[in-house]
Order: sequence, then structure tokens, then C-alpha cells
Amino acid sequence: MAKFHLNTQKLVQGESTLKKVNLAFVFQVNCPGCFIYGIPIINNLYQSFQDKVGFIGVATAFEDFEFNNEANLKLLLENGTLVGETKKYYYTNYGVTTYLEKLNFPVAFDTITPSEQFINSNNIELMCNAIPDFANFSETEKEILVTKVKAYYSQIPLIAETFTLNQLRGTPSFIIFDDNYTILGSYFGHPNEGVLKIQLDKLLS
Repeated sequence: MAKFHLNTQKLVQGESTLKKVNLAFVFQVNCPGCFIYGIPIINNLYQSFQDKVGFIGVATAFEDFEFNNEANLKLLLENGTLVGETKKYYYTNYGVTTYLEKLNFPVAFDTITPSEQFINSNNIELMCNAIPDFANFSETEKEILVTKVKAYYSQIPLIAETFTLNQLRGTPSFIIFDDNYTILGSYFGHPNEGVLKIQLDKLLS
């Protein structure tokens, strides 16, 4: 079973306790969809399940580092300050520059690492093993893929570890995992809140 690699910095808000069932919400502050769809869903789930499920919000950055950073995350948590495309969306559609819904769940910022530090045999192995059927590749195929992965990430100056090690498709992403960090479910984009509730109830029972 695949493992969830949670490589965040210290919590910026709240306290997070690892439980039998846990839910990570991975988002970017410069991601309108994360605010329109993701945060309301995770807030509702937190309200319903906080006594039984461990929650952690992970603000990450795989682009637009001038907006997706810890300083802007802190401003968001402190007073709802919006930035970049998120700010543009809310101002254009609602005439506001602050986010009116408070993030109620614990939040940390992803660990951001220079590529030359990130690219090592352990991290490359973790990412390659996340690829379906990688274990069944021939040794030659494995070597070719490892070379391609190293070449790709060497071109990226800064790398968000949680986002990259888990090979997430984008934000928002929701990852359900157990107390051994085994992934029990993974959802990208705008999942139905009812589906997530059903899955959590099923795992808790």
C-alpha cells in the first residue's frame, strides 16, 4: 500500500494529532478553486469529524512562489488576506479582497527545498515507486525513468516536498491516511463532500 509522505514545516495554526483515520487537505493560497470549493468542504468535514479524525491542512507551492509562500499563508490565517489569482477572482466577482470564511482546521506550510538538495536516491526512489507497476519494470526501464525524473526536477529551482513526493496532480487535493501513513483514499479537484463523508464514516466504523 502507498504511503503518504507528510514533509511539512511546523504548524502555522492549531494542533494536529495523528489518529486511526486522518485527512490532509493540500492547497495553494494562489488557487481560486481551493477557496471556492476546497476550504468550505474541509471546514464542514472538520466540524463533523474533528473528534474522530486527525486533520492537517498543507499549504504548498508548485508554481507562483511569489504568492504561494508562508508569509501569505500567515496573512490569510490572520485576517483573510487574499493574493494573486485568488484575490482577483473574489474582487471581480464579489468586490472583496479578503476571504470571509475562516480556516478552522490545523494548517502547516509545505517544506520547500532547493532542487539540488531534494534530488537524492531516497526521494527519487519514493517518487518512482509511486508510479503504477514500477516494480514490474525491467532494470533498463527503471534506469531510464530514474534518469528522466532526475533531469526533470533538476530544472525546477524550488520543490515542495509533500506535494512532490506524493506525486499529487494539483490543488486542491484530499488524502485520507491511517496512523501508519498508509493512504486509504486520494481525491483531486472538487470531490463531492458527501462522498468524502461516506468514506470517513466507513473507515471509522
